Amino acid sequence: MAFIRQYKPSDFDGMAHICRETLNPALASSAAGRRLAPYVWTHQYTHLSPTTCFVLDDGAGQPVGYCIGCPDIAAFVADYDSYVTDVLDVSPEGEVTRPEDLEAKGEPLFLADGSVNEVALARLAYNPRLLLVEGNDDLLAEYKATMHIDLLPEVQGMGWGRKLLERFVGSVEGVRRMRDGSESRGIWIGVAGDNGKVVPFYEKLGFRIKERPVESKTFFMVRDY
Repeated sequence: MAFIRQYKPSDFDGMAHICRETLNPALASSAAGRRLAPYVWTHQYTHLSPTTCFVLDDGAGQPVGYCIGCPDIAAFVADYDSYVTDVLDVSPEGEVTRPEDLEAKGEPLFLADGSVNEVALARLAYNPRLLLVEGNDDLLAEYKATMHIDLLPEVQGMGWGRKLLERFVGSVEGVRRMRDGSESRGIWIGVAGDNGKVVPFYEKLGFRIKERPVESKTFFMVRDY
């Protein structure tokens, strides 16, 4: 019988599989997108904040879903060198290549022919400021935590998403005071514009779309503690 538990290091490959199997179509159809995605959106959370990462176990030890994240994005970014050294730089040959310019901004994830810009995607893996901080000052002023939920198709629609979220929220909502002395109002997430079909799912879990002073193709959603 399936159950929820905390992440453990032996889940590494299973987490990557879930990430790849639940990608939006534009990334899922790209070999580079599938290869890099777990390094951009999954492995850094399980490496840097394992106590706030939760797995849906199929009952035989195999992850079939997860809710992962961190309570303090600023601290997460400050500690990111550990992820680069311990995970990215020692990834299997050909898996992740360190871009020469880690600070380049505004480079599109998709090229003119529709293919994935592998360098830009790898840059997001290596530079957490580009991934989470740049352009998000208004969000980070109040909402210091972030998270991702992904479930394999065979366990969707069974209530596990809500249960996973409850476990995650329970692990972070008590962390109101951040390392830098600021306080957090709750969690924020970004939903790709071409994946808007999941917005109602998050709304059922207590999130709402956050109106922002900048235009974006991404849906930004927040949930208060």
